[in-house]
This record gives sequence, structure tokens and C-alpha cells, in this order.
Amino acid sequence: MNAFDYLSQAYMLEQRIQTKLQHVSSLRSLAKTVSSFTGNEPVVHTRNVTQLEDTVIKIMEQEQELNAEIDRLVDLKREIMEVLDEVKDMNYRLILEKRYLCFESWPKIGEDMGHSDRWAQLKHQAALRVVQQILDKRAA
Repeated sequence: MNAFDYLSQAYMLEQRIQTKLQHVSSLRSLAKTVSSFTGNEPVVHTRNVTQLEDTVIKIMEQEQELNAEIDRLVDLKREIMEVLDEVKDMNYRLILEKRYLCFESWPKIGEDMGHSDRWAQLKHQAALRVVQQILDKRAA
């Protein structure tokens, strides 16, 4: 795996988590709507309580999967941070941390560091080469 793909894993996992969070939130909202429905007419039949229970169980399973994904993200970020700690150039390290751990944009990174976004991108390319050397050394 090249340095860019390695470092980009956290962003992709973060995006999956955000999508799952939206999905779970939508399911919760839907379950609340269905479970809180009360009409003005008297109920003639019994509610299907097990159907609601099944829905709640499915939501809980989704939440467990979400928690597992969050745990994976935390572990992955820790692993990436260990690799980035081996980058000696502080500018390189800061650019990589801002980009791959904080998911900041190039203009924001450049501005924060007192330079242009183009400067940050050029330093980023050099930093990726350093990370590739670190990954290659670790793989050997």
C-alpha cells in the first residue's frame, strides 16, 4: 500500500461512520414516529409489539456496528500517528496530521501555517515520500 492510500484510510472510515450515524439517526426517528403514533379512534386490534421490538433490536445492532467502526477509526488514527511521529520534519508532520487526522482542506492548512495552499501541497508531496520510506522500512 502506498503512503497516500495508507493515510487516506482514516478519512474513508470517517466518511463511512458519518453515513452510518445518519442512517441510525434516521432509523431512530422512524421508530419514534411509528411507536408514538396514537389516533383519535379507539384501537380495535392489538398492536404488534414484537414488530416494534424487532425494529429496536435492529437499531441496536446498527449502533453496535457503528461503535465497532468508531473503535477501528480510533485504532487506525493511533497507528497513523505512530507512523507520523517518525517524520522528523515538523512542517511535513504538521501538514500530514492536519490533512489525514483532522481532514483539513489545503487552503486551511496553508493559512494555518502562514503559507499558500500550493506551498502546503508541495510540502505534502515531499512528506508523502518520507512516509513511504517509513512504511517500506516497517514492511521489511
